[in-house]
Amino acid sequence: MRIGDLAGKTGVSKRLLRYYEEQGPLRPARLANGYREYGEADVTAVRHIRTLLAAGLPTAVIARLLHCVHDDENGRLAGACPGMITHLRRERRRLGAAIERLQTSQRALDTLLADVTTPRDGPQDGPRDGWVAGQGVTASS
Repeated sequence: MRIGDLAGKTGVSKRLLRYYEEQGPLRPARLANGYREYGEADVTAVRHIRTLLAAGLPTAVIARLLHCVHDDENGRLAGACPGMITHLRRERRRLGAAIERLQTSQRALDTLLADVTTPRDGPQDGPRDGWVAGQGVTASS
């Protein structure tokens, strides 16, 4: 099948399929004329790629692990390669660290929002230095 057929069967754009090929996880056969030729195994591979991407794995890791992934009798992904669990655990730690950084940023933003939206006593009530909560900097600044 051609790339348009694979896109139709998988719901993934042709551009994204080419990207998967460029990054390594998808390896279609090439015809003598240079056209890509896909088979049913590629439909399955794209489904596995999408599942692994949804789990937060980068395409470089997926390219290394994809040959390990197959469907079990219940239609779930299963892996049998040595080192796969190590890769998955490393990626989980990486995602956990990213989540912690984002939560730290979120707390800092919450503090900033509280600072700029909390009324103050005295003559300084109102916008600070041209700042209006929810609107950014006003024209007077």
